[in-house]
Amino acid sequence: MLDKERIITKICDAGIVAVVRAESSEQARRIADACIEGGVAAIEMTFTVPGAHKVIEELARTYTKGEIILGAGTVMDSETARISILSGAQYVVSPHFNAETVKLCNRYRIACMPGAMSIKEVVEAMEAGADIIKIFPGDAFGPKIIKAIKGPIPYAKLMPTGGVDVHNVDQWIKAGAVAVGAGSSLTAGAKTGDYAAITTVGKEFVKKIKEARGLA
Repeated sequence: MLDKERIITKICDAGIVAVVRAESSEQARRIADACIEGGVAAIEMTFTVPGAHKVIEELARTYTKGEIILGAGTVMDSETARISILSGAQYVVSPHFNAETVKLCNRYRIACMPGAMSIKEVVEAMEAGADIIKIFPGDAFGPKIIKAIKGPIPYAKLMPTGGVDVHNVDQWIKAGAVAVGAGSSLTAGAKTGDYAAITTVGKEFVKKIKEARGLA
């Protein structure tokens, strides 16, 4: 088990977290595999997926050599957070800030990424010990929200989710996001069974993030 700080560093280095939503555990697993093949190593398995904790367990068993940064998403409460940690999740993502969830994650030294929509929520989540703040829904604001928050709080680690795609990911990164969460814009191919498309889009995301960081 990697320490919490190393997980956070790996997520920031990767620059992208794949938000996996699916109609079945099999589809979720195939999406995760396609993302990893495309270089998107951070997988957020959401608890809207049927049997999500079992998919997390399976991925943890399959990828044992550090090729995956495995997280749980849509974690609404501390009970679900504990289940996800016991299943093998290395970080926990929520759509909102829930103090008990952050407290539980800190108790077990698991990286926690709660959602926030305002400066007040960002500060409250940071005060509670959140590691990265998920700016959600990102499409309600656009990249300018990152710059606006980092004006008074330059040390905030922010990750927008919602409305991030290959055409605007560079704007989010340049605005100061440490990483982005990508859902349907990355995984849409699964709806038609085109998992190769997910791998292709994943590679494009990774390339655009590197270019935005001046690393390409």
